[in-house]
Amino acid sequence: MSRSPSPRPGGWSSPGLNTPYDSGGRSSPFANGSSNNVTWASAQARSANVKGYTAFTPRNQGFFGKHFRRLSTSLPFSYGDKEKLGRGRGYQGNSRIMQMLNRIGWNLWRLRKPLGTILAILLVYILFYVTPLHRMYRRSSWFGGGSKFVVILAANQGGGVMEWKGPREWAIERDSVKNKKKYTQKWGYDLEIVDMSTKKRYAHEWRESWEKVDTIRNAMRKYPRAEWFWWLDTNTFIMEPTYSLQNHIFKQLKDITYRDINVYNPLNISHPLTDEYLDPETRSPIGDGKVDSINMIVPQDCGGFNLGSFLVRRSVWTDRLFDIWWDPVGYEQKHMEWEHKEQDALEYMYKNQPWIRPHVAFIHQRKINAFPPGACGEKGNDPHIHYHENERDFLVNMAGCEWGRDCWGEMYKYRQLSNRLNRNPWEKVKDWISDSVKARRDAKKKKEEEQKKTN
Repeated sequence: MSRSPSPRPGGWSSPGLNTPYDSGGRSSPFANGSSNNVTWASAQARSANVKGYTAFTPRNQGFFGKHFRRLSTSLPFSYGDKEKLGRGRGYQGNSRIMQMLNRIGWNLWRLRKPLGTILAILLVYILFYVTPLHRMYRRSSWFGGGSKFVVILAANQGGGVMEWKGPREWAIERDSVKNKKKYTQKWGYDLEIVDMSTKKRYAHEWRESWEKVDTIRNAMRKYPRAEWFWWLDTNTFIMEPTYSLQNHIFKQLKDITYRDINVYNPLNISHPLTDEYLDPETRSPIGDGKVDSINMIVPQDCGGFNLGSFLVRRSVWTDRLFDIWWDPVGYEQKHMEWEHKEQDALEYMYKNQPWIRPHVAFIHQRKINAFPPGACGEKGNDPHIHYHENERDFLVNMAGCEWGRDCWGEMYKYRQLSNRLNRNPWEKVKDWISDSVKARRDAKKKKEEEQKKTN
């Protein structure tokens, strides 16, 4: 029966039943009711017309209904529809493997944002730290600026002097070259390896050991876009390859250098000059005080200037310095007096050539040229000179190791120390496990030995 309000007080009439109400208030003589009775079908049709509802059409009736039904059944099956689970549309309700794969796929989709971020970071790491893009980025003048720096290493990879080089000398050179190659590749610098066997050609002119001047000038011609040139002797080892020259030196050049040699003056050079005919900048103990005017950076050890590790800048002043430094008059007149040759020559020019001082800056030795304990005193505790492991000094120079010390032993020691200090987290974990196992083994062995003694 319909719940709609009836137009008759007695309610709607049901099909096939007599109703006591007719149009005149009398009962109908017909069994199915008179034509004036309100039947179920007529009331339903009348109600539909009043409310504006369309007649009910069964599913799949009509052309369009059947057509869209076929389209809907051809669409991919959705496992989210609970009513269709287990009906054989590619889903095996009892298959644990399918359920597990479905769960994994759903979890991956739910975690798509964090996983996408991790994959993007991994892709950037691979592109810039595994591929050559990393070196290109650090070499570019707009970003890393590595193309402005050239490392010059005194070595002899080509041979030709085997008669005076033993296995230890070859091992030292191999480790030194490998160390510099790894460092320059990491930061995008150029590496110029000098064949030191050619220095014998200078011997007849008393220029042997002055070859540094000629070598640096040749490197400046070879790398016309470079600005700074860093000379390194063979017996040097870069302890901290994670330090770039930009961050370690040039971005803080004003703080780590000093122009007034009286800050540390082992040669007791009179400074500044007081001659009245000199200009105020030359008479100043710090020159003009500007970082841009520094064209040469030299460390000092206990004996004075040390050219085992120093830097020069391409400039007109540098060209003029090299002309005077390479002048044959100097080395022909003083080669017997200057024990350290080109190093003593530079000290002589600094003392006697006023135009040199305003453009030379001295750097604290441990910044680019720390010594091992055997150099400049056997104690090795000078805070200005000797290497400090805790403070992670940049470079070690085994200066003078060929005079009574073991060059290969020192090189091997600092190479192993550098490897240990620069381990990655996984290597540190492995070493910690190995040390723990070794400590337990030693403790157990010691305990067994004590028990044997007591027995």
